[in-house]
Amino acid sequence: MKQSTKNQSIAEIISRRRENVLVRQDGVSLLLRILFFTLAVWFLFTRVFFITQASGNAMFPAIKDGDLVIGFRLQQDYAKNDVVVCHINGQQYIGRILARQGDTVMLDESGTLLINGTAQNGEILYPTYAEEGLEYPLTVPENHVFILGDYRTQTVDSRDFGPVPMECVAGKVITILRRRGL
Repeated sequence: MKQSTKNQSIAEIISRRRENVLVRQDGVSLLLRILFFTLAVWFLFTRVFFITQASGNAMFPAIKDGDLVIGFRLQQDYAKNDVVVCHINGQQYIGRILARQGDTVMLDESGTLLINGTAQNGEILYPTYAEEGLEYPLTVPENHVFILGDYRTQTVDSRDFGPVPMECVAGKVITILRRRGL
């Protein structure tokens, strides 16, 4: 009888130790998965995508003050009308690409914008007046883009600081999260 009780207690001890080892292995596995997931998210949002908050109404009504903007950093070739985020002199700007390298930009006193001799109307409701400092017609240099905000009368854009070097473009806006929806 003593032998049977002793064997039973040894079996219980072995069973508990196995359970403890399995729980410890599961815990380590869970921690490794959390670490891997955290590193993957960190990598994606520091190297591939970015999240920033729009300040001001430069892109009104498309992007409003306070909206969260998600962008793609790895874009290689930007097309006309792509909305991009760029950093110039420590400031962040969001604007629409209206001209790329080699394109000629012309602004006249009536508020008409011409790119390569073609009037650019689109869905923009505001006239586009030239600012002081740049002379038109302006040919966009190589590896530069000419960006304008959609709210043309209340924005700072390439009319103020000139064509934007491609190395200053952080990436293309791929989606917008409205702040009132959060």
